[in-house]
Amino acid sequence: MVKFASDIAFTPSVKAEQTRLGSRTGYQKAVENRDWRSVVTDDLRAFIAERDSFYFATASGDGQPYIQHRGGPKGFLRVVDEHTLGFADYSGNRQYITLGNLAENDRAYIFLMDYANRRRVKLWGRARIVEDDPELIEQLMPRGYKARPERVFLFTIEVWDINCPQHIVARYDEETVRLATAKLGERVAQLEAENAELKARLKRAE
Repeated sequence: MVKFASDIAFTPSVKAEQTRLGSRTGYQKAVENRDWRSVVTDDLRAFIAERDSFYFATASGDGQPYIQHRGGPKGFLRVVDEHTLGFADYSGNRQYITLGNLAENDRAYIFLMDYANRRRVKLWGRARIVEDDPELIEQLMPRGYKARPERVFLFTIEVWDINCPQHIVARYDEETVRLATAKLGERVAQLEAENAELKARLKRAE
């Protein structure tokens, strides 16, 4: 049984390495003052609602890891309740590695990135697959999204934390770039119109 929620990540082996390399004391003080969280907060809910992709990690029964990219419209990863996230599983390449892993090992991990604002959130937990539940699929399937849902994944949060922004290179999605360039285009058009008007005045003054 873990004493602190962060002990899920900071296993005895991890703590031994932190001690060897000199960071254990700082982390111990940090978790005693404010440990990592295990429920969905308003801030986390808002962060999830803006994500259009995440990375989903599982491992086989003998520990072989696998990381899968998941994508969709913003908010396709849903908060089901304060301990649970869910998303519809769309028809894909039919490798079923994640399904096979979860059939023998329910431990899972979600990694959420916000490149534009250089933020990242990591969540440890357990995942399960729900099939033959049309109502749940409808609840978690994004409206109007052109994909065929086959099942649902439910992720029970055990602990989550926010990483520091160090080394995250800022990247921007297509919509953000479009809005930024649209404003730039409007400004360029305005300046071109002003320039044309000034040229016309100079010509009339000749």
